Amino acid sequence: MPPGDAGNDAFGLAVLGDRTAFADLVRHHQSMVFSLAFHFVHDGAQAEEVAQEVFLELFRVLPTLESGAHATNWLRRVTTHRCIDHLRREKQQPRIALEDVAEPACLPQAETIGGDTFLMERLRKLVSTLPEKAREVVILRYQEDLTPSEISAVLGMPVNSVKSHLHRSLTVLKEKLERLRVEL
Repeated sequence: MPPGDAGNDAFGLAVLGDRTAFADLVRHHQSMVFSLAFHFVHDGAQAEEVAQEVFLELFRVLPTLESGAHATNWLRRVTTHRCIDHLRREKQQPRIALEDVAEPACLPQAETIGGDTFLMERLRKLVSTLPEKAREVVILRYQEDLTPSEISAVLGMPVNSVKSHLHRSLTVLKEKLERLRVEL
C-alpha cells in the first residue's frame, strides 16, 4: 500500500472519532515525528516525550485539520515547535553530571557517515548550534528530505527564505567544520 493511503484512510476515520483509526494514524506517523524530535533534542527519551506531547495535541486538534496531508505538515510544524520549547525548558533545568551518565555499549551503525561515527556526532553538535529557524530548516531538509517548497508549506515561510536559511546554514556549518579540522 502506498505510504499516503494508510494515513489518509486512518485520518478520515479518526476525524469521525474512531479511536482505532487514530491509533493507526499515530503508527503511520510515529517514526517521522520521533526522528524529527530526536534530531532536535539528541536524546531518545526526550524525543519520545516530545512525540507524546505532539500526538496528544493532534488528538485535540484533529477535527480542525483538513486532510491527511494537512495532518502530516501540521505534525512536522508542531514537532519542531515542541522541540524548540523543550530545548528552552532544558536550558532552565540543571544538567546531569557527566560521571552520572552510563557509557553507551555501541553506537548504532545507521548513524554513521561513510562509517565515520565521529564525524556524524560532530555534525549533530554543529547543527544544534544553529539558530532555531535555521536548525528547523536544515533538519527538515536533510533529515526529512523535504524540498524547499515543502519546508515552506510546513513552516509557513516563503520559499526564498527557506533557501536563504539553507544556504547560510550550510556556509556556517562548512566554516565550523573547517575550523575544527585546523584544530586537530
